[in-house]
Amino acid sequence: MIQPATSMMKKERQMLIMKQINLHNRALSSDLSVLLNVSEDTIRRDLNELSEAGKLVKVHGGALSKSYQFNYSTTKAYAASAKQAIAQKAVSLIKNDMFVVIGGGTTVSELIHQIPMDISATFFTVSLLTALQLCDHANATVIFVGGTIAKTSQISSGGEVISRLADIHADLCILGANGISFNEGITETDMETVQVKRAMMKASKQTAILTISEKLDTVQRLRVCDLEEVNYLVTELEAGSADLKAYRRENLVIL
Repeated sequence: MIQPATSMMKKERQMLIMKQINLHNRALSSDLSVLLNVSEDTIRRDLNELSEAGKLVKVHGGALSKSYQFNYSTTKAYAASAKQAIAQKAVSLIKNDMFVVIGGGTTVSELIHQIPMDISATFFTVSLLTALQLCDHANATVIFVGGTIAKTSQISSGGEVISRLADIHADLCILGANGISFNEGITETDMETVQVKRAMMKASKQTAILTISEKLDTVQRLRVCDLEEVNYLVTELEAGSADLKAYRRENLVIL
């Protein structure tokens, strides 16, 4: 009788692990250990099993969502329908002749699918996948702001990237959010990503944050910015939703 109970516990634990990784794109073994109240050895065994099953990408100290693989399809993305709804709203922010600084992730990837193929805007990105996707837009100018590729976030980072971003004066910055809270603002899990996102925002007149509603009221280890520094918040919810009440600000447009 013990074996079935143990198996069920493991199944439930691994479901929770996958939820955290799909929701936040990555997770540290140490954080999962605390969250699930099990040893890091147990978490490592779970991550190994899930990796062997092709459900995640195991890295040193934790795991990444499969969305970080270049052959990943957005149709398999977590909360795909919500991200499609976000993309349909966010695409209205992008106009011809704009200079746009844009990040990466499955929500941004879905947005690119929604951008008109004849758009004539200029896009700057630190994400290789975003750059490759944008190349399908024949009239768009795509500039990859290259540097050392951070394995945890899959974006280019480092002093050279931040220096190059400082020379850009864009109209709009489009970013995903790992965590978002009305008290703590936009948060991330690693410092390299924080520094690059701050530089992207600084390089732009306005910033749009794209996030599924499940990430509302979640906080990661490191702060990117306060909500007061964001101009647009785009979720799949109706703009007047009660779930967004705490996020309303005088200078923040909720789509």
